[in-house]
Amino acid sequence: MRSYIFRRILLMIPTVLFVTVIIFTTIRLIPGNVVDIMVADYGTFGMVTLQDKQAIEHAMGMDVPITVQYTRWVDQIFHGNLGTALWQHIPVVDEIGARWSVTFELGLLAIILAQILSIPIGIYSALRPNTWSDYLGRTFAILCIAVPSFWIATLVIVYPALWWHYMPPLTLIKFSADPIGNLKMFIIPALILAMGMGGFTTRLTRTMMLEVMRQDYIRTAWAKGLKERVVVVRHAMKNVLIPIVTIIGQQVSMLLAGTVIIETIFNLPGIGLLTLNAVSSRDYVTFEGCLFLYAIVLVVINLITDLAYGLVDPRIHYN
Repeated sequence: MRSYIFRRILLMIPTVLFVTVIIFTTIRLIPGNVVDIMVADYGTFGMVTLQDKQAIEHAMGMDVPITVQYTRWVDQIFHGNLGTALWQHIPVVDEIGARWSVTFELGLLAIILAQILSIPIGIYSALRPNTWSDYLGRTFAILCIAVPSFWIATLVIVYPALWWHYMPPLTLIKFSADPIGNLKMFIIPALILAMGMGGFTTRLTRTMMLEVMRQDYIRTAWAKGLKERVVVVRHAMKNVLIPIVTIIGQQVSMLLAGTVIIETIFNLPGIGLLTLNAVSSRDYVTFEGCLFLYAIVLVVINLITDLAYGLVDPRIHYN
């Protein structure tokens, strides 16, 4: 186990380095330059000369070749520093540190709600195939997959405001100050975010359960006279959980992308909203720091997912 983890960590290094190249170049391919935006912004207060523009480029370290800029950024990462935001002049680490709890709480609630809703529905649909409950479960899963989360979130914002003159709170309610108010603020965005993930998990759970229930050892368990709950929990779920764990690990990437949209619609000050604002203002340093954090989280989640296989099925060994 230790040697396997060590090898996986070694493999993470080239993966992360390749990701840094993609992150560094992606934001610079977007039309518009942060220096030009700043010059236009400062120009409203007076004339900006060429020397002023060159001074701005020098202050931000953008007067050197792009390879040098990339080397400087990677060197900062190795020293535990993600740089300083170009507009607010605040360390990116501090900005992320102030916002990560919002994204973490939203994502954790979404994952929990997705599994609570999807796995029981998928199992029940498989145990009662081609019945009304199965049709309802499959329809629910298809709707969750097909309907865009941003559309549902927009309706949740617009229609209560039109019909009942209600708007969700626009300022963050911290869990330490008001746990109930915090949960009320996060439960609807988390549920909307969980719908897409839950739809995929429901379909996968139903498919895998149907396949497992046709196996010979399940027929043997039925022949022994075991109750349905024992057959499902003790025998069937061990094999069903492996692909479910895999899909949950893969859904983290979809979850991180979804938080950008949901946080923007519900005005939740998380890392997703910070990333979108960084793209809009061409704040290269903040954007690179946020995406680098996302990349690290995804790589670690993939490792945890692979290690979780051994916990789900003791027959799996790591060499």
